[in-house]
Amino acid sequence: MVSWLVTGGAGYIGSHVVQAFMSAGIEPVVFDNFSTGLEQFVPADVPCVAGDIRDPQQVISALINYDCVGVMHIAGYKYAGVSVQEPLETYSNNVTGTLSVLSAMDTVGVKYLVYSSSASVYGTPEVELVTEDYRCAPESPYGESKLIGEWLIQDLMRARPDFVGVCLRYFNVVGSGAKELYDASPHNLFPLVCDALSQGRTPKIFGDDYATPDGTCVRDYVHVADLATSHVAAAKALQAGEPLRRTYNLGSGNGLSVRQIMDAFVTATGIDFTPEVFARRPGDPDRIVADGSAAAADLDWKMRHSVEQMVSSAWEAWQHADFSLQK
Repeated sequence: MVSWLVTGGAGYIGSHVVQAFMSAGIEPVVFDNFSTGLEQFVPADVPCVAGDIRDPQQVISALINYDCVGVMHIAGYKYAGVSVQEPLETYSNNVTGTLSVLSAMDTVGVKYLVYSSSASVYGTPEVELVTEDYRCAPESPYGESKLIGEWLIQDLMRARPDFVGVCLRYFNVVGSGAKELYDASPHNLFPLVCDALSQGRTPKIFGDDYATPDGTCVRDYVHVADLATSHVAAAKALQAGEPLRRTYNLGSGNGLSVRQIMDAFVTATGIDFTPEVFARRPGDPDRIVADGSAAAADLDWKMRHSVEQMVSSAWEAWQHADFSLQK
């Protein structure tokens, strides 16, 4: 069976990619330092390596020991807001870590890479729909670090004609593809709302004076299981030698406001609440929505889940979660 190394495979997104690989008959090998990933997210029959991506020898050993043909590089420091206060930690994980993974792949001769990038590389877009050709102007160390990762991959592709990689730029990833997998990030909207409601608190909206139809920020929300499906499609396309773009947006083309998300939570949970409104946070743009047509053409990208399904699946997984298992 063909094996792929999934860095960050014990995390929220990584664990969904692992499941998608298994469903496609591709053997995933989880590589994670468990700083944020959870051991219970790793299926019992999936090989798991506890290691740090910043140590190329550990990555080399995993690639050799499991005869991996490719790497799904998802591990990283993913908190854009926090990265402003922790730039060195951000660069250490996302730049040094990516350089280490690429160095290990180059040493072993593993030539396929799917890279987890981010919409944050665009900064604050001045267009209704962001395409892959839109200028990159990141506004946080996180966004800068993800863009540098893309540059490193592109440079290695130029230097090694047999090395091929593709960068997938995520927008707002939400929901759950399995009730045992959930997003526990203390910085993302969905888990913040789930946590507030489960604790009997009122969810918060930061800013209702944006230049949007209802005054709250508009974002591009995509279901994590849909995202995982396109990761597998990217891996298969690379192995098949199909021509791909260097970068793809994984976005819906349709924005939803924070207030619309709150309304969807009222419907999904049956808990009637009126969110508390606080002052807007510095740096939050009015609207970020992606054109995902390129990924739709090449990577089986489509919105298979409605906003109602995104919210209800997130809420079900949150209720099912056993937070006593977390560190």
